[in-house]
Amino acid sequence: MTVTVERGGRVVEKHSGTRRPRRPRDSYALFLLPGVLAFLVVVVVPFLMNTGVSFTDWQGVGTPEWSGLANYRELMDDSEFWASFRHSLFMVVAMAAVPTAVGLVLAAALFDFVGKHFGTRTAAVLRACFYLPQVLPIAVAGIVWSWILAPENGSLNELLKAVGLEGFQQDWLGDPDFALYSVMGVMVWVQIGFPLVVFMSGLQRVDPQLYEAAELDGAGWWRRFWHITLPQIRPEIYVVLLWCTIAALKVFGAVYVLTKGGPGGETNVPSYFSFTTFFEKTQVGYGAAISTVLTVIILALALVGLKLQTRAEDAEEGLRV
Repeated sequence: MTVTVERGGRVVEKHSGTRRPRRPRDSYALFLLPGVLAFLVVVVVPFLMNTGVSFTDWQGVGTPEWSGLANYRELMDDSEFWASFRHSLFMVVAMAAVPTAVGLVLAAALFDFVGKHFGTRTAAVLRACFYLPQVLPIAVAGIVWSWILAPENGSLNELLKAVGLEGFQQDWLGDPDFALYSVMGVMVWVQIGFPLVVFMSGLQRVDPQLYEAAELDGAGWWRRFWHITLPQIRPEIYVVLLWCTIAALKVFGAVYVLTKGGPGGETNVPSYFSFTTFFEKTQVGYGAAISTVLTVIILALALVGLKLQTRAEDAEEGLRV
């Protein structure tokens, strides 16, 4: 409250009441401290330790011997590593490209067709069914799929036999020509729920008047999907592609449970290659070099993806202004 007092022809203003104490600007940093400490302990310190081990020749016991860049020079000439990296590119297709494309169509269909004609509850139930593989532990899902794809008495081969297609029966996980594609199919099933949920969430913020105006102009479902849905949920598409690509590059559990990198290394990926080199071959320094290179690749990809996303969002904001 302000009080005005006249003193000798002068007007003096006095402020009464309690003054609110200022909150220190550094107080908000205290809330970040637990997360920062956890990040240092769980991510930064192990990565630095692993990087240090990658410059040594070590069998896991005794004293490590400094070898400099010897492990990295060997890695550049290792055909098995490059083969595993090529397999991880197939995993990117199975876990990022295909689920993103299929998830977009399914999300639009559930939101635009099922939700309007059968109710939002039906769409929510179907969404939960698609997302269920994401909730299942990968070990459980892998064991179930190993039963389904078993060469003898497997559900898939038995189904093919029941419908008279015995000629299509295969050793899905044991044949070098089919093993990688079988694992890719399993990963599509596992991964498709994540893009679907993200895209359906993004569709909630799209202005319904855009769809109504396009429908009045005679635009069909596909034209509305292409010209309205895709541009409006572009940020979600960037997030899903980046997230799923990183998950594909570091995939481990499915390969370990289904094939253990076989047959003949046809399903080997860098993360599993590093695991076997580290623990089974006890070439700890070399295994650490593999995981370090994979981490650097993932980090660089994440930074490039975030940069492209920021640039696209800035360009979109510029067009709006």
